[in-house]
Amino acid sequence: MTTKLVRRVLRGLAWSKVVRVTVLGRAEVPKSGAVIVASNHISMLDAVFLWGALRRRAIAIAMAELWSWPVVGWLVRRLGHIPVVRRDSESGLTALSKAEQILRHGGVLLIYPEGRLVAPGESEPYKPGVAKLALATGVPIIPVGTTGTDRVLPMRRTRGDGPAFDRHQQVTIHFGAPIDPADFDDPDKLLDHLRQRIEDLRSTN
Repeated sequence: MTTKLVRRVLRGLAWSKVVRVTVLGRAEVPKSGAVIVASNHISMLDAVFLWGALRRRAIAIAMAELWSWPVVGWLVRRLGHIPVVRRDSESGLTALSKAEQILRHGGVLLIYPEGRLVAPGESEPYKPGVAKLALATGVPIIPVGTTGTDRVLPMRRTRGDGPAFDRHQQVTIHFGAPIDPADFDDPDKLLDHLRQRIEDLRSTN
């Protein structure tokens, strides 16, 4: 019920043009069966738009700080998302174990391979978790290129004198064709391919 309610709110916001959102390639996400949805991470709004763009219930791996935020903490608990403490290997392993169970039960997992927000002009190595999950379970990865969210809600350190929130910016969520982990025998090769696919999707937005 919480999932349906939140999605209705998000779709209402999209319909009312509070923020201009374009979703491309949504049909690439299968209507049933386990799948990993992996996207670049440029704004705290990324998960909101990506989760809202899906037509299936999905569980996200997210930074543990969210669980202590007012309202947001209640929501992530209700939605069953998975917390992970950054730079804590034990927490990371626990999160991956929970994520694997989601996939083995046919669920949808949202993950940001960079592991943190990445500002314009910066880059961050992909964390190996997404590749390990895909190779361990045989579950395909849907790459997603997200653009515009960093202009709607930019990071404080990068916005300068600009507005904290600019609803007039265009957001695009671009789903790509699934990546079959069976085509790769090495996690690093899979990660490199995933990064390139995501960058390609971003550049075509």
